Amino acid sequence: MDGPDFSKIELVPVIAQDAETGDVLMLAYMNDDAYAETLATRRVCYYSRSRQRLWRKGEESGHVQHVKQIYYDCDADTVLVKVEQVGGAACHEGYRSCFFREIDPATGDAKVIAERVFDPAEVYKK
Repeated sequence: MDGPDFSKIELVPVIAQDAETGDVLMLAYMNDDAYAETLATRRVCYYSRSRQRLWRKGEESGHVQHVKQIYYDCDADTVLVKVEQVGGAACHEGYRSCFFREIDPATGDAKVIAERVFDPAEVYKK
């Protein structure tokens, strides 16, 4: 087998990581069509569970992800893509990473630990 096993699970979780810095940027999902398109174009394509369709990262924002490396885990049910993040932000809320909040394990309180790269209202015109 070369790659994730979509016969076992229709949507596999995908971790996007900055290839240069190692920062975890986001978690999304791929089906077999999204995976095939990602391999063919070397631009990351996900499956949007909310839209119920393929989601080409950056199709609205222009903040695309160019594939540098792809890995899959020992159970063939999770993918790691190391990417070049174009535009500086992976998160639809305007942050470089979707993991921009930190929880204090002692109190359970969360705080924002990053600065916005862009204003989502301007980029998405919503």
